[in-house]
Amino acid sequence: MVEVHTPSITDLDDHNEEEPREECGVFGVWAPGEEVSKLTYFGLFALQHRGQEAAGIAVGDDDRIVVFKDMGLVANIFDESILSSLTGNVAVGHTRYSTAGGKEWSNVQPMFSTSSTGVDIALGHNGNLVNYLELRAEAVERGLIKPYEESVSDSMCLSMLLADGVDDTTSVFDAACELLPRVKGAFCLTFTDGHTMYAARDPQGVRPLVLGRLAKGWVVASETCALDICGAQFIREIEPGELVAIDEAGIRSEHFAPTQRSGCVFEYVYLARPDSDIKGRSVNASRVDIGRRLAREYPVEDADLVIPVPESGNPAAVGYARESGITFAHGLVKNAYVGRTFIQPTQTLRQLGIRLKLNPLREVIDGKKLVVVDDSIVRGNTQHALIRMLREAGAAEVHVRIASPPVKWPCFYGIDFASPGELIANANPSDDPDEMCSTICETIGADSLGFVSIDQMVAATEQPRSELCTACFSGEYALGLPTGNPHADAVRTLLGTK
Repeated sequence: MVEVHTPSITDLDDHNEEEPREECGVFGVWAPGEEVSKLTYFGLFALQHRGQEAAGIAVGDDDRIVVFKDMGLVANIFDESILSSLTGNVAVGHTRYSTAGGKEWSNVQPMFSTSSTGVDIALGHNGNLVNYLELRAEAVERGLIKPYEESVSDSMCLSMLLADGVDDTTSVFDAACELLPRVKGAFCLTFTDGHTMYAARDPQGVRPLVLGRLAKGWVVASETCALDICGAQFIREIEPGELVAIDEAGIRSEHFAPTQRSGCVFEYVYLARPDSDIKGRSVNASRVDIGRRLAREYPVEDADLVIPVPESGNPAAVGYARESGITFAHGLVKNAYVGRTFIQPTQTLRQLGIRLKLNPLREVIDGKKLVVVDDSIVRGNTQHALIRMLREAGAAEVHVRIASPPVKWPCFYGIDFASPGELIANANPSDDPDEMCSTICETIGADSLGFVSIDQMVAATEQPRSELCTACFSGEYALGLPTGNPHADAVRTLLGTK
């Protein structure tokens, strides 16, 4: 195995980001004779929205696996010369935003481990595990990590345990079948031994994972948009609880656990790209439908314009405008080049706040009664600054409509939300939803505020509620809560008082 990387720049990104952060995107390709590194690059480019902190590609050619990974965006890590040096028949790739494990380079994926018999494994993981401490204890007991090693992520632990299960009598496939039933939580995996591509999905199917067909091979990716960009035909989802292996013998599949669907509803609301499909439902169509339902639940009389908070609020705003008959307009311009920054902002620059990302079109909104549609409210800081900016630009009234229910609970399955006490929906201790909404409305400075209901949001996905995880809205944690996590302990206390 050869592992190469470039020196990392310390990430000094401002930590006051308001939006929920996805954890990861995974990609895998088996295509002998094709430029698998470039296919993986394009796949990761399509999945960049799922993680902007780091990225990596591992390529295998039967003899060895070469891993190239670093901190930063996909386009900044890889270039033509690097991709041309990554040659082989199989590749796995990963884009990352950390929620488990720190921001050290050692936690950038794909992870790399070697079995006692010399079998190399490179692995990418999307999701969070709730029994990480149990798995870590097992890894310590096996001598794979030292008890005092603190910076071992759940993904690294998985990689080590998988490689340790491979020996002269146990194949990678069999080792995975033995390990995965003991792994609890959310996980979509792509991994390779340099010869075969493997993919696996947790029994609940929390995060999406799809299979696509190339002219000369196969692709696995977190979302269908990644299949589109590399010219693969969508075949099907990787089923919850399924392990797939792909090589020259074809596709081998085995269910390591029974399916108990609990897909993340927030994928439809915000996480997935609008041009992806999840379980046969267009993400964009779901978001437009949420906007229609939001307009029926919380209409605004005599409004002049419906404007979205770009880009994630666009589809729901379209739906709201269509249902209400109010004119749709773009009243905010987004700076397309604002991404993660390595410059620590001064207090003066920090006061510019949302203007670094959004700026109002004064001639559009001046004197208008606005319906402003956004995807979610987490802490409320962004909405407060946005409303003030719109009023300064001349808006007569600002009525905020949110295309998801109030976020009241943190996610432990792959989204980086705030702790319960930092969520604006918990600012009012009352259980009365009207009082909560009134408190939030006053805090952000809106003339009125409305959230789509859980039932209407779920209906827009066209999936049964019993097959969707709504934990961040409802506090119903279908996969359980992790141990040894202070936020999870706080949630247990709060749930125990209800």
